[in-house]
Amino acid sequence: MFLTCGHKHKDTKESKKIITAESGQNVTLTCEAPKYNNNTIRAVEWRRADLGTEHVLLYRDGHFELSNQHPSFKNRVDLQDTQMKDGDVCLILKDVTVNDSGLYECHVFTTGTNNEFIIIIYLRVVAPPGE
Repeated sequence: MFLTCGHKHKDTKESKKIITAESGQNVTLTCEAPKYNNNTIRAVEWRRADLGTEHVLLYRDGHFELSNQHPSFKNRVDLQDTQMKDGDVCLILKDVTVNDSGLYECHVFTTGTNNEFIIIIYLRVVAPPGE
């Protein structure tokens, strides 16, 4: 049990594996939010550390927030399940390029708690064989 006393508790889990994909493929970055006493997911934000304040994807209150999305991800990202059943907040990244390589963070915010669940995944995109 955590007492937050006004501070946000971060529950961080770092993925032990590197996801490798070939340029041109669609990739799913997995993130499953834990269940906190049946609290519902308020928002999901996927970030990449090198993008500063711009995000890869932000889904809040039932819709995508596009205003601060990094231009390189426009029309290329989606959630695997916008209903987020069973905590599924996996990111689908379409038509990846070597420029998509990097450290991705999945941030999940739930109702009724100040907890922020974070998972970290490293994506490595390589050129297809023979290129």
